[in-house]
Amino acid sequence: MRVVTVLIAIALVIYAALCGTLYAAQRSLLYYPTPEARSAQADALRLEASGAVLKVWHVSSSGERAILYFGGNSEDVAWNIDGFAAAFPNTDIYLMNYRGYGGSTGAPSESALLADAEALFDQVRSKHPRVAVIGRSLGSGVAIHLASVRDVSKLVLVTPYDSLVRVAQRHFAIVPVSWLLKDTFDSFSKASKVRAPVLMLLAEHDRVIPRAHSERLATAFAPGQVEVRLLAGTDHDSIASSPEYRSALAAFLLY
Repeated sequence: MRVVTVLIAIALVIYAALCGTLYAAQRSLLYYPTPEARSAQADALRLEASGAVLKVWHVSSSGERAILYFGGNSEDVAWNIDGFAAAFPNTDIYLMNYRGYGGSTGAPSESALLADAEALFDQVRSKHPRVAVIGRSLGSGVAIHLASVRDVSKLVLVTPYDSLVRVAQRHFAIVPVSWLLKDTFDSFSKASKVRAPVLMLLAEHDRVIPRAHSERLATAFAPGQVEVRLLAGTDHDSIASSPEYRSALAAFLLY
């Protein structure tokens, strides 16, 4: 009996140590900052935010429309510059480098990313009467928050999730994620506050954010508000390379 008690105690210590390690390292597991990039096709704007200076790529146009893009957790948003410039003519494009990413200062956190997105929108909205928003993967949570508190014209969500708590719980089933996670990005609870039309692009073979999370999120919007498109043969990382990806974005955002 004493041996069993000792083994249980050891197991509890190991479990507690695991939880403590995950709690301490969670932001390094969630955010993967990218190095600063260069581009000849876009200008680098500097946006002063609370405690940080953000680098925002800007593709300039003479049109009234603008698009804001919020990328994934390890995505260099500069990769999208050429493709977006071709797909969205007569449209100003703004691609945010999160804090700590791509030449932006500071450290990423949910509260900081959401506040930064609001600041960028307010600056862009002062120049453009119609501002659409695209959020991919991690950035879908940023985009939904922004659309729930600002008057965006259209909203695109690429491989989105209902909440990071639910996604993380799937990957770390034995850990009490809801108690440990600091940055929850609860998109499901914010979706009902979004008034803009929504396009949701899902990857057929998404193992990072399984499709069930995206489909649950779709149910949180008003009936008829969301168009859901499944891009065949794609996974979480390859979806943007699908021939349908940019054509779907252009068809939704430009008309």
